[in-house]
Amino acid sequence: MTRQTAGKRSYTRTDRKRGRYIQARPAQGKPKDVAFDATFRAAAPFQLSRDRSERALAVERQDIQDKVRVRRAANLILFVVDASWSMAAAERMEATKGAIMSLLLDAYQRRDQVGLIVFQKEEARLVLPPTSSVELAKHALADVPVGGKTPSRAGLLLAHRVLTQQKRLHPEIMTMMILLTDGAGNVSVSDLPAQEEAHRVAKMIEEEGIRSVVINMEHASFDRGLAQGLADELQGPCYTLSELKADTLYRTVKDELRLG
Repeated sequence: MTRQTAGKRSYTRTDRKRGRYIQARPAQGKPKDVAFDATFRAAAPFQLSRDRSERALAVERQDIQDKVRVRRAANLILFVVDASWSMAAAERMEATKGAIMSLLLDAYQRRDQVGLIVFQKEEARLVLPPTSSVELAKHALADVPVGGKTPSRAGLLLAHRVLTQQKRLHPEIMTMMILLTDGAGNVSVSDLPAQEEAHRVAKMIEEEGIRSVVINMEHASFDRGLAQGLADELQGPCYTLSELKADTLYRTVKDELRLG
């Protein structure tokens, strides 16, 4: 079963017999939700050539049309934040926390969910599992440690695991990853360079159909294009915010949700 409740921000197609009927398509011999009006229209041009001796309208299997429905779907916004010392980690975390709280307050009636993954030192942690609870978020975000190395691969791999799991549990949910990083990973778990490891996991995320947005945290005068490289693998936009504050990050995410 898919989720029980519908969000109110984004539209998605649904195979369930709920939602607004917007068009019809051929049932191809396996009707599930028959669109009678479209079926009658498909059969109408052939009435003169069909046997109608025992029926008013001759409908054949190839005429049957199924309804295409849309319903409002909830969004899952997963922040994935580099909390190493490679950037101004404290500033970045405060902006992310503020954006998360704003999104949760805004999503109260929409049933959207927000989560947070932090990667630093040698690992990545799911600090805030996907939730729509403001109180749970306040508690989880109260004390998030920063500092250490930059295990980009670990952060992206955990994001992939969390988002694919949520998609299996809730097939109609709209997933989006917000990655805050300079792209300068320096922890690898194989013989490959850390950057290549991160790029391979980014490609896995893109192949799952997960929307991604990269917030480039590299200083403009020293930008090596590493964040853009990750964005290219993720097939998503890369933004450099002139000022990293909660409200600018919040507005960027809201704009991306509207575009989606």
